[in-house]
Amino acid sequence: MVRIAEPLVKRYIFTKRAAKPIGPYSQAVQIGDTVFVSGVLGLNKDTLKLVEGGAGPEAEQALLNLGHILDAADSYYANVVKTTVFLADMDDFPTVNEVYKKYFEEPYPARSCFQVAKLPLGAKVEIEAIAVSGNVRDVKPGLSA
Repeated sequence: MVRIAEPLVKRYIFTKRAAKPIGPYSQAVQIGDTVFVSGVLGLNKDTLKLVEGGAGPEAEQALLNLGHILDAADSYYANVVKTTVFLADMDDFPTVNEVYKKYFEEPYPARSCFQVAKLPLGAKVEIEAIAVSGNVRDVKPGLSA
């Protein structure tokens, strides 16, 4: 007997609790239990303008927006497995790390960080993420096989 696999469901995520996309893309796309969050800027959701104060406040707002998007996908910060942080200036790396540690706990998700030539709207920080939805059991470092 041949089993026919159920088709995966692809769901487009949108929440009014986070800033809407500034281009032709979704806030996130979920396929099965995997959530791909588009790059998130430190935008005020009501004005679609960057928050003032530079990289620290932008990172804070971007991560708040990210949390709202994750919530809309039945996920949360602890279910993030990979982030990519884009910086307009690598000198902002320590500042962004301090903000980042408020939202992610050890053991941290995998992460890449790059300085880029330019970000949309003149932003200093953009953060994208890959997460899973549902219940996840962590195996802490040193406990895996």
